Amino acid sequence: MGCGFFKLWLTGRFDDMGYPRPEFDADQGAKAVKEEGGFIEMHHGSHEEKVVLINLVENKTLEPQEDDQRFIVDGWAAGKFDLDVPNFLVAAAATVEMLGGPKKAKIIVA
Repeated sequence: MGCGFFKLWLTGRFDDMGYPRPEFDADQGAKAVKEEGGFIEMHHGSHEEKVVLINLVENKTLEPQEDDQRFIVDGWAAGKFDLDVPNFLVAAAATVEMLGGPKKAKIIVA
């Protein structure tokens, strides 16, 4: 879990949004994701994302595409970890902004 979101969360950049810092490290977080059937994707190359995809389709994860990079947020997964989905999505949007990412988003519902 070396993603920008986790690094910002771990270092307290979301404290003012009401997200207390996690009580687990990257390895423990990765293990929890895998136990829920998820996987950890390693990013290769530089960040050149053109769009943010907010995926709300339960149990569906969009695969990264190296030649057409995009930030992918599995909003449905927040519920599996008892997170508040709207707050999770706001934090995801803040992550993209803090990392200088794209200002264009698509919401996937089917």
